[in-house]
Amino acid sequence: MAYQPLEKNKTYLITGAAGFIGSFLSKRLLEEGCQVIGLDNINDYYDINLKEKRLEMLEPFENFTFIKDDIANKEAIQKIFEEHKPNYVVNLAAQAGVRYSIENPDVYIQSNIIGFYNILEACRSFPVDHLVYASSSSVYGANKKVPFEESDFVDTPVSLYASTKKSNELMAHTYSHLYKIPATGLRFFTVYGPIGRPDMAYFGFANKYFNDESIKIFNNGDFENDLYRDFTYIDDIVEGIVRLLSNPPHSEDVQHKVYNIGNSNPEKLMVFIETLEKAFSNALGKKVEFKKEFEPIKPGDVPATYASTKLLQEAVGFKPKTPIDVGLQKFADWYVRYYKLKDK
Repeated sequence: MAYQPLEKNKTYLITGAAGFIGSFLSKRLLEEGCQVIGLDNINDYYDINLKEKRLEMLEPFENFTFIKDDIANKEAIQKIFEEHKPNYVVNLAAQAGVRYSIENPDVYIQSNIIGFYNILEACRSFPVDHLVYASSSSVYGANKKVPFEESDFVDTPVSLYASTKKSNELMAHTYSHLYKIPATGLRFFTVYGPIGRPDMAYFGFANKYFNDESIKIFNNGDFENDLYRDFTYIDDIVEGIVRLLSNPPHSEDVQHKVYNIGNSNPEKLMVFIETLEKAFSNALGKKVEFKKEFEPIKPGDVPATYASTKLLQEAVGFKPKTPIDVGLQKFADWYVRYYKLKDK
């Protein structure tokens, strides 16, 4: 399929607009001159100040409308669709986190299952040109075949979070089949970057270092068989979404596709940590070394994530390419600026 550029005269609804990916995507669309409706419930799963800071990036744009509400509120979602009639919907609102799903299962069902069902119902009542929604690399579970391909068997999730994301793919497929909703699911692989999510390991490592605490590494201290992660820089994720937005699946059968968006270059966790230490050393102008504690792998964690991005490349001529030393340097520079660490 030939890559089609963005349709700028259309309305884009971004759920989770105060989130990491949602805010960067909204900013990109606004800069391109698109009309953006941002929706977020601004919950306190992590530091609300970060969410408000992200929204501050979007406020100067006249073509931005922000609505504070929850995708789990069906009436509110129907009303938003009725009033704004979005042409494109990107559903990024979700309860994230693998470990958190073990302690707080209820919120995952509310947001990721009921919330997504409400979005699908709204797309049925008020037809859209394209629904793009966040899935996750966690659907691959403990898959040992690498790289992960979209055609791989994904019926053995190892966390409730992964189960909800797999459910989203099934629900979207069904709605696409029944109501001809063009839908694309994106399996994101460990997204990182400035003003990211503090519950992600790289952000947590930085917080621990500056609080003079040791970081916990869940690999048993086994450097030979270390955890591998496909770390994907935020700008690459946004580029992938933007390119796919105007390229809905075309099929006489079911207009539903799923794509991996990952760096396709997995790094050992220990290499990632060393690169992060170097990035902070550069940002602060002094040697930074984290104190480390090694622990067994946690329930729900997987040993490796590794994306095949062949389908994405074929569809829109793009593959993520930012190396971790470049991406982590941008994160470290932002972190030092944001928390005013140079003055301390």
